[in-house]
Amino acid sequence: MRIHLKTLGCRLNEAELEIWSRDFENRGHQITSRLADADLVVVNTCAVTGAAVRKSRKLLNRAQRQNPRSKLVVSGCYATLNPSENAQTLGVDLVVDNRDKEHLVDIATRELDLHAMPEQATAPGESGLLGRGRQRAFIKVQDGCRYQCTFCIVTVARGAERSRPIDQVVAEINDRVKQGFHEAVLTGVHLGGYGSDSGSDLYQLIRAVLERTAIPRLRLGAVEPWDLPENFWDLFENPRLMPHLHLPIQSGADSVLKRMARRCKNAEFQRLAEQACRRVPDINLTTDIIVGFPGETDQEWQQTLAFVEQIGFGHLHIFAYSPRPGTRAALLPDPVSRDVIRQRGEALHQLGERLKQQTLQRFIGRSFPVLVESAPTLPEAGWSGYTPNFLRVNIPSPSGSDLENRLVEVRLQQLADSGDTLIATLEQEVPF
Repeated sequence: MRIHLKTLGCRLNEAELEIWSRDFENRGHQITSRLADADLVVVNTCAVTGAAVRKSRKLLNRAQRQNPRSKLVVSGCYATLNPSENAQTLGVDLVVDNRDKEHLVDIATRELDLHAMPEQATAPGESGLLGRGRQRAFIKVQDGCRYQCTFCIVTVARGAERSRPIDQVVAEINDRVKQGFHEAVLTGVHLGGYGSDSGSDLYQLIRAVLERTAIPRLRLGAVEPWDLPENFWDLFENPRLMPHLHLPIQSGADSVLKRMARRCKNAEFQRLAEQACRRVPDINLTTDIIVGFPGETDQEWQQTLAFVEQIGFGHLHIFAYSPRPGTRAALLPDPVSRDVIRQRGEALHQLGERLKQQTLQRFIGRSFPVLVESAPTLPEAGWSGYTPNFLRVNIPSPSGSDLENRLVEVRLQQLADSGDTLIATLEQEVPF
Protein backbone atom coordinates (compact mmCIF):
# COMPACT_ATOMS: atom_id res chain seq x y z
CA MET A 1 0.00 0.00 0.00
CA ARG A 2 1.00 3.62 -0.52
CA ILE A 3 1.12 5.48 2.80
CA HIS A 4 0.98 9.26 3.25
CA LEU A 5 2.11 10.57 6.68
CA LYS A 6 1.26 14.02 7.99
CA THR A 7 1.96 15.72 11.32
CA LEU A 8 1.31 18.94 13.19
CA GLY A 9 3.00 20.35 16.24
CA CYS A 10 6.19 19.44 18.03
CA ARG A 11 9.40 17.69 17.06
CA LEU A 12 8.24 14.69 19.06
CA ASN A 13 5.38 14.28 16.59
CA GLU A 14 7.99 14.46 13.81
CA ALA A 15 10.04 11.73 15.48
CA GLU A 16 6.98 9.50 15.80
CA LEU A 17 6.23 10.04 12.13
CA GLU A 18 9.71 8.83 11.21
CA ILE A 19 9.25 5.70 13.34
CA TRP A 20 5.95 4.94 11.62
CA SER A 21 7.55 5.53 8.22
CA ARG A 22 10.25 2.98 8.93
CA ASP A 23 7.79 0.46 10.36
CA PHE A 24 5.42 0.75 7.40
CA GLU A 25 8.32 0.31 4.96
CA ASN A 26 9.59 -2.72 6.86
CA ARG A 27 6.17 -4.29 6.32
CA GLY A 28 6.44 -3.77 2.59
CA HIS A 29 4.46 -0.56 2.15
CA GLN A 30 5.57 2.49 0.17
CA ILE A 31 5.74 6.00 1.62
CA THR A 32 4.38 8.68 -0.72
CA SER A 33 4.60 12.46 -0.38
CA ARG A 34 1.41 12.92 -2.43
CA LEU A 35 -1.81 12.73 -0.45
CA ALA A 36 -3.84 12.10 -3.60
CA ASP A 37 -1.84 8.93 -4.39
CA ALA A 38 -2.20 7.34 -0.95
CA ASP A 39 -4.16 4.23 -0.06
CA LEU A 40 -3.73 5.06 3.64
CA VAL A 41 -3.31 8.49 5.26
CA VAL A 42 -1.98 8.77 8.83
CA VAL A 43 -2.32 12.11 10.65
CA ASN A 44 -0.49 12.88 13.92
CA THR A 45 -2.52 15.68 15.49
CA CYS A 46 -1.69 18.44 17.99
CA ALA A 47 -3.68 20.15 20.73
CA VAL A 48 -1.15 22.42 22.44
CA THR A 49 -3.29 25.49 21.59
CA GLY A 50 -6.78 26.16 20.31
CA ALA A 51 -5.23 27.07 16.96
CA ALA A 52 -3.50 23.67 16.85
CA VAL A 53 -6.85 21.94 17.40
CA ARG A 54 -8.40 23.90 14.53
CA LYS A 55 -5.45 23.05 12.28
CA SER A 56 -5.79 19.38 13.20
CA ARG A 57 -9.47 19.37 12.26
CA LYS A 58 -8.71 21.25 9.04
CA LEU A 59 -5.99 18.74 8.14
CA LEU A 60 -8.38 15.81 8.65
CA ASN A 61 -11.05 17.51 6.55
CA ARG A 62 -8.55 18.23 3.78
CA ALA A 63 -7.40 14.61 3.72
CA GLN A 64 -10.98 13.39 3.49
CA ARG A 65 -11.83 15.91 0.79
CA GLN A 66 -8.74 15.45 -1.39
CA ASN A 67 -8.59 11.67 -1.17
CA PRO A 68 -11.97 10.25 -0.12
CA ARG A 69 -11.07 6.72 -1.26
CA SER A 70 -8.12 6.33 1.11
CA LYS A 71 -8.33 4.91 4.62
CA LEU A 72 -7.63 7.50 7.31
CA VAL A 73 -5.88 6.90 10.65
CA VAL A 74 -5.60 9.64 13.28
CA SER A 75 -3.48 9.80 16.43
CA GLY A 76 -1.82 12.46 18.58
CA CYS A 77 -2.93 14.82 21.33
CA TYR A 78 -6.09 16.15 19.66
CA ALA A 79 -7.41 12.64 19.07
CA THR A 80 -6.44 11.52 22.58
CA LEU A 81 -7.94 14.49 24.44
CA ASN A 82 -11.34 14.11 22.80
CA PRO A 83 -12.45 10.56 23.64
CA SER A 84 -16.06 11.39 22.74
CA GLU A 85 -14.89 12.04 19.18
CA ASN A 86 -14.40 8.46 18.06
CA ALA A 87 -13.62 7.26 14.56
CA GLN A 88 -17.24 7.58 13.49
CA THR A 89 -17.70 11.17 14.66
CA LEU A 90 -14.34 12.23 13.20
CA GLY A 91 -15.18 10.53 9.93
CA VAL A 92 -11.99 8.45 9.99
CA ASP A 93 -11.31 4.72 9.87
CA LEU A 94 -9.21 4.39 13.02
CA VAL A 95 -8.24 6.47 16.08
CA VAL A 96 -5.06 5.44 17.94
CA ASP A 97 -4.66 6.84 21.46
CA ASN A 98 -1.31 8.40 22.45
CA ARG A 99 -0.81 5.54 24.90
CA ASP A 100 -0.85 3.09 21.99
CA LYS A 101 0.86 5.12 19.28
CA GLU A 102 4.15 3.20 19.57
CA HIS A 103 2.14 0.27 18.18
CA LEU A 104 0.22 2.31 15.58
CA VAL A 105 1.50 0.34 12.60
CA ASP A 106 0.62 -2.98 14.27
CA ILE A 107 -2.83 -1.70 15.24
CA ALA A 108 -3.55 -0.28 11.77
CA THR A 109 -2.35 -3.50 10.13
CA ARG A 110 -4.67 -5.57 12.32
CA GLU A 111 -7.74 -3.33 12.39
CA LEU A 112 -7.66 -2.21 8.75
CA ASP A 113 -6.41 -5.50 7.29
CA LEU A 114 -3.37 -3.95 5.58
CA HIS A 115 -1.41 -6.32 3.38
CA ALA A 116 1.86 -6.05 1.47
CA MET A 117 3.88 -8.65 -0.41
CA PRO A 118 7.08 -9.55 1.51
CA GLU A 119 9.31 -8.81 -1.47
CA GLN A 120 8.13 -5.19 -1.40
CA ALA A 121 9.67 -4.61 1.99
CA THR A 122 12.72 -2.40 2.16
CA ALA A 123 16.05 -4.00 2.90
CA PRO A 124 17.34 -3.66 6.47
CA GLY A 125 18.69 -0.18 7.05
CA GLU A 126 16.95 1.40 4.07
CA SER A 127 14.69 4.39 4.52
CA GLY A 128 12.47 6.51 2.33
CA LEU A 129 13.04 9.56 4.48
CA LEU A 130 16.01 10.93 2.54
CA GLY A 131 14.02 10.49 -0.65
CA ARG A 132 11.48 12.83 0.94
CA GLY A 133 14.13 15.48 1.52
CA ARG A 134 14.99 14.84 5.17
CA GLN A 135 18.59 15.14 6.30
CA ARG A 136 17.85 15.69 9.99
CA ALA A 137 16.51 12.72 11.98
CA PHE A 138 14.23 13.36 14.95
CA ILE A 139 14.85 10.72 17.61
CA LYS A 140 12.17 10.18 20.26
CA VAL A 141 13.92 9.44 23.56
CA GLN A 142 11.10 9.92 26.07
CA ASP A 143 7.40 10.69 26.43
CA GLY A 144 5.21 12.23 29.12
CA CYS A 145 5.87 14.82 31.83
CA ARG A 146 5.68 14.79 35.63
CA TYR A 147 5.22 18.55 35.94
CA GLN A 148 1.89 20.36 35.96
CA CYS A 149 2.35 23.76 34.34
CA THR A 150 -1.09 25.34 34.59
CA PHE A 151 -1.41 26.15 30.87
CA CYS A 152 -0.22 22.80 29.50
CA ILE A 153 -2.63 20.21 28.11
CA VAL A 154 0.16 18.08 26.65
CA THR A 155 0.96 16.50 30.03
CA VAL A 156 -2.66 15.34 30.19
CA ALA A 157 -2.52 13.97 26.65
CA ARG A 158 0.87 12.26 26.98
CA GLY A 159 0.66 10.86 30.51
CA ALA A 160 3.47 9.76 32.84
CA GLU A 161 7.17 9.98 31.94
CA ARG A 162 8.59 7.04 30.04
CA SER A 163 12.21 6.93 28.85
CA ARG A 164 13.62 4.77 26.08
CA PRO A 165 16.68 2.71 27.05
CA ILE A 166 19.97 4.28 26.01
CA ASP A 167 20.87 1.19 23.98
CA GLN A 168 17.71 1.63 21.86
CA VAL A 169 18.44 5.30 21.21
CA VAL A 170 22.04 4.56 20.26
CA ALA A 171 20.95 1.74 17.93
CA GLU A 172 18.39 3.97 16.19
CA ILE A 173 20.92 6.75 15.61
CA ASN A 174 23.45 4.24 14.26
CA ASP A 175 20.76 3.04 11.83
CA ARG A 176 20.19 6.63 10.74
CA VAL A 177 23.91 7.09 10.12
CA LYS A 178 23.89 4.01 7.87
CA GLN A 179 20.91 5.49 6.00
CA GLY A 180 22.88 8.67 5.23
CA PHE A 181 21.66 11.04 7.93
CA HIS A 182 24.23 13.53 9.20
CA GLU A 183 22.27 15.13 12.02
CA ALA A 184 20.05 13.79 14.82
CA VAL A 185 17.77 15.71 17.18
CA LEU A 186 16.89 14.20 20.56
CA THR A 187 13.22 14.93 21.32
CA GLY A 188 10.69 14.33 24.07
CA VAL A 189 7.78 15.93 25.87
CA HIS A 190 10.05 16.56 28.86
CA LEU A 191 13.53 16.00 27.46
CA GLY A 192 15.27 17.16 30.63
CA GLY A 193 13.37 14.50 32.56
CA TYR A 194 14.99 11.73 30.56
CA GLY A 195 15.88 8.80 32.82
CA SER A 196 13.67 9.87 35.75
CA ASP A 197 11.98 6.46 35.53
CA SER A 198 15.11 4.43 34.86
CA GLY A 199 17.90 5.79 37.05
CA SER A 200 19.59 7.62 34.20
CA ASP A 201 19.63 11.25 33.05
CA LEU A 202 20.08 13.45 30.00
CA TYR A 203 23.83 13.79 30.56
CA GLN A 204 24.34 10.01 30.40
CA LEU A 205 22.20 9.77 27.26
CA ILE A 206 24.06 12.51 25.38
CA ARG A 207 27.45 11.16 26.40
CA ALA A 208 26.48 7.67 25.21
CA VAL A 209 25.31 9.00 21.83
CA LEU A 210 28.52 10.97 21.35
CA GLU A 211 30.70 8.02 22.39
CA ARG A 212 28.83 5.16 20.71
CA THR A 213 27.62 6.67 17.43
CA ALA A 214 29.31 8.44 14.54
CA ILE A 215 26.51 10.94 13.92
CA PRO A 216 28.36 14.09 12.75
CA ARG A 217 25.91 16.52 14.36
CA LEU A 218 23.74 16.07 17.45
CA ARG A 219 21.07 18.56 18.53
CA LEU A 220 18.70 18.77 21.47
CA GLY A 221 15.01 19.57 21.35
CA ALA A 222 13.51 21.97 23.88
CA VAL A 223 14.86 21.56 27.42
CA GLU A 224 13.22 23.18 30.44
CA PRO A 225 15.73 25.65 31.95
CA TRP A 226 15.56 24.05 35.41
CA ASP A 227 16.34 20.59 34.03
CA LEU A 228 19.95 20.83 32.85
CA PRO A 229 21.91 18.03 34.54
CA GLU A 230 25.17 18.35 36.45
CA ASN A 231 28.23 18.69 34.17
CA PHE A 232 25.90 19.54 31.26
CA TRP A 233 28.17 22.22 29.81
CA ASP A 234 31.11 19.78 29.67
CA LEU A 235 29.28 17.90 26.92
CA PHE A 236 29.75 20.82 24.52
CA GLU A 237 33.50 20.27 24.55
CA ASN A 238 32.66 17.67 21.89
CA PRO A 239 32.11 19.76 18.72
CA ARG A 240 29.53 17.24 17.44
CA LEU A 241 27.04 18.56 20.03
CA MET A 242 25.62 21.64 18.33
CA PRO A 243 25.80 24.98 20.23
CA HIS A 244 22.09 25.78 20.17
CA LEU A 245 19.64 25.46 23.07
CA HIS A 246 15.91 26.07 23.07
CA LEU A 247 15.06 26.92 26.68
CA PRO A 248 11.36 27.80 27.11
CA ILE A 249 10.86 30.59 29.65
CA GLN A 250 7.21 31.53 28.73
CA SER A 251 7.20 34.93 30.51
CA GLY A 252 9.62 37.59 31.69
CA ALA A 253 7.59 38.36 34.83
CA ASP A 254 8.13 36.22 37.92
CA SER A 255 4.54 36.84 39.03
CA VAL A 256 3.24 35.35 35.77
CA LEU A 257 5.66 32.43 36.03
CA LYS A 258 4.25 31.71 39.48
CA ARG A 259 0.69 31.58 38.09
CA MET A 260 1.97 29.28 35.36
CA ALA A 261 3.59 27.01 38.02
CA ARG A 262 6.92 27.31 36.22
CA ARG A 263 10.05 26.32 38.15
CA CYS A 264 12.51 28.95 36.96
CA LYS A 265 12.61 32.61 37.91
CA ASN A 266 14.06 35.26 35.65
CA ALA A 267 17.20 35.82 37.73
CA GLU A 268 17.93 32.08 37.57
CA PHE A 269 17.44 32.09 33.79
CA GLN A 270 19.73 35.10 33.49
CA ARG A 271 22.49 33.26 35.36
CA LEU A 272 21.92 30.21 33.15
CA ALA A 273 22.21 32.30 29.98
CA GLU A 274 25.42 33.91 31.22
CA GLN A 275 26.85 30.49 32.04
CA ALA A 276 25.89 29.18 28.58
CA CYS A 277 27.60 32.07 26.81
CA ARG A 278 30.68 31.70 28.99
CA ARG A 279 31.04 27.93 28.53
CA VAL A 280 29.87 27.42 24.93
CA PRO A 281 31.37 29.69 22.24
CA ASP A 282 28.86 31.03 19.69
CA ILE A 283 25.88 29.44 21.46
CA ASN A 284 22.47 30.54 20.21
CA LEU A 285 19.71 30.64 22.84
CA THR A 286 16.06 30.57 21.70
CA THR A 287 12.86 30.41 23.73
CA ASP A 288 9.04 30.26 23.93
CA ILE A 289 6.88 33.14 25.14
CA ILE A 290 3.16 32.97 25.91
CA VAL A 291 1.36 36.26 25.29
CA GLY A 292 -1.75 37.20 27.28
CA PHE A 293 -1.69 34.67 30.10
CA PRO A 294 -4.70 35.25 32.42
CA GLY A 295 -4.19 38.28 34.64
CA GLU A 296 -1.15 39.56 32.68
CA THR A 297 -0.94 43.28 33.49
CA ASP A 298 0.74 46.01 31.46
CA GLN A 299 3.54 46.07 34.02
CA GLU A 300 4.08 42.31 33.74
CA TRP A 301 4.08 42.59 29.96
CA GLN A 302 6.70 45.34 30.03
CA GLN A 303 8.82 43.09 32.27
CA THR A 304 8.60 40.37 29.61
CA LEU A 305 9.71 42.73 26.83
CA ALA A 306 12.61 43.98 28.94
CA PHE A 307 13.66 40.45 29.87
CA VAL A 308 13.60 39.21 26.25
CA GLU A 309 15.76 42.13 25.17
CA GLN A 310 18.15 41.66 28.09
CA ILE A 311 18.81 38.01 27.20
CA GLY A 312 18.99 38.77 23.46
CA PHE A 313 17.37 35.57 22.22
CA GLY A 314 18.27 34.49 18.70
CA HIS A 315 14.69 33.45 17.97
CA LEU A 316 11.30 33.54 19.68
CA HIS A 317 8.45 31.07 19.39
CA ILE A 318 5.44 33.26 20.22
CA PHE A 319 2.15 31.76 21.37
CA ALA A 320 -1.08 33.67 21.95
CA TYR A 321 -2.61 32.22 25.11
CA SER A 322 -5.75 30.17 24.53
CA PRO A 323 -7.58 28.41 27.37
CA ARG A 324 -7.36 24.63 27.15
CA PRO A 325 -10.20 22.76 28.89
CA GLY A 326 -8.78 20.48 31.55
CA THR A 327 -5.97 22.84 32.60
CA ARG A 328 -5.88 24.95 35.77
CA ALA A 329 -5.14 28.12 33.79
CA ALA A 330 -8.52 27.81 32.05
CA LEU A 331 -10.15 28.53 35.44
CA LEU A 332 -8.04 31.60 36.26
CA PRO A 333 -9.77 35.00 36.45
CA ASP A 334 -9.01 38.20 34.51
CA PRO A 335 -8.60 36.94 30.94
CA VAL A 336 -6.70 39.24 28.60
CA SER A 337 -8.75 40.49 25.64
CA ARG A 338 -7.95 39.23 22.15
CA ASP A 339 -7.20 42.78 20.97
CA VAL A 340 -4.62 43.27 23.73
CA ILE A 341 -3.08 39.87 22.99
CA ARG A 342 -2.76 40.82 19.31
CA GLN A 343 -1.15 44.16 20.16
CA ARG A 344 1.31 42.58 22.58
CA GLY A 345 2.06 39.76 20.16
CA GLU A 346 2.89 42.21 17.39
CA ALA A 347 5.19 44.18 19.68
CA LEU A 348 6.97 40.99 20.73
CA HIS A 349 7.24 39.84 17.12
CA GLN A 350 8.92 43.11 16.13
CA LEU A 351 11.34 42.81 19.05
CA GLY A 352 12.07 39.18 18.18
CA GLU A 353 12.82 40.07 14.56
CA ARG A 354 15.20 42.83 15.65
CA LEU A 355 17.03 40.50 18.05
CA LYS A 356 17.26 37.79 15.39
CA GLN A 357 18.82 40.22 12.93
CA GLN A 358 21.29 41.35 15.57
CA THR A 359 22.23 37.72 16.19
CA LEU A 360 22.71 37.03 12.48
CA GLN A 361 24.74 40.20 11.91
CA ARG A 362 27.06 39.28 14.77
CA PHE A 363 28.38 36.35 12.76
CA ILE A 364 28.89 38.07 9.39
CA GLY A 365 32.46 37.54 8.18
CA ARG A 366 32.83 34.22 10.04
CA SER A 367 33.21 30.76 8.49
CA PHE A 368 31.05 27.82 9.58
CA PRO A 369 30.23 24.28 8.42
CA VAL A 370 26.67 24.07 7.08
CA LEU A 371 24.63 20.93 6.49
CA VAL A 372 22.82 21.62 3.22
CA GLU A 373 19.21 20.53 3.49
CA SER A 374 17.23 21.85 0.55
CA ALA A 375 17.80 22.51 -3.11
CA PRO A 376 17.02 25.83 -4.82
CA THR A 377 13.31 26.27 -5.52
CA LEU A 378 14.04 28.87 -8.19
CA PRO A 379 17.02 29.16 -10.59
CA GLU A 380 18.22 32.33 -8.88
CA ALA A 381 17.79 30.90 -5.37
CA GLY A 382 20.59 29.13 -3.56
CA TRP A 383 20.93 26.02 -1.45
CA SER A 384 19.95 26.35 2.19
CA GLY A 385 20.96 24.83 5.50
CA TYR A 386 21.99 25.64 9.05
CA THR A 387 25.18 26.48 10.88
CA PRO A 388 26.00 24.52 14.06
CA ASN A 389 24.32 27.24 16.16
CA PHE A 390 21.18 27.03 14.00
CA LEU A 391 21.48 30.13 11.86
CA ARG A 392 19.71 29.70 8.55
CA VAL A 393 22.06 30.17 5.57
CA ASN A 394 21.47 30.58 1.84
CA ILE A 395 24.32 29.51 -0.45
CA PRO A 396 24.23 30.72 -4.06
CA SER A 397 26.00 28.13 -6.18
CA PRO A 398 26.77 27.47 -9.85
CA SER A 399 23.99 25.82 -11.81
CA GLY A 400 24.26 22.06 -11.96
CA SER A 401 25.94 21.72 -8.58
CA ASP A 402 24.48 19.21 -6.14
CA LEU A 403 25.05 20.10 -2.49
CA GLU A 404 22.08 18.29 -0.94
CA ASN A 405 22.90 16.45 2.30
CA ARG A 406 26.52 17.56 2.14
CA LEU A 407 28.45 19.33 4.86
CA VAL A 408 30.18 22.38 3.39
CA GLU A 409 32.33 25.17 4.78
CA VAL A 410 30.91 28.63 4.03
CA ARG A 411 31.73 32.23 4.81
CA LEU A 412 28.81 34.35 6.01
CA GLN A 413 28.72 37.48 3.88
CA GLN A 414 25.56 39.50 4.51
CA LEU A 415 22.00 39.54 5.74
CA ALA A 416 19.38 38.55 3.17
CA ASP A 417 16.65 41.01 2.23
CA SER A 418 14.18 38.92 4.23
CA GLY A 419 16.17 39.67 7.40
CA ASP A 420 15.96 36.11 8.71
CA THR A 421 18.70 34.43 6.65
CA LEU A 422 22.41 34.91 5.97
CA ILE A 423 23.89 34.87 2.48
CA ALA A 424 27.10 32.84 2.33
CA THR A 425 29.79 31.89 -0.15
CA LEU A 426 30.94 28.31 -0.57
CA GLU A 427 34.50 27.62 0.55
CA GLN A 428 34.94 23.85 0.62
CA GLU A 429 33.27 20.55 1.40
CA VAL A 430 33.89 19.19 4.90
CA PRO A 431 34.81 15.48 5.12
CA PHE A 432 32.72 13.45 7.56
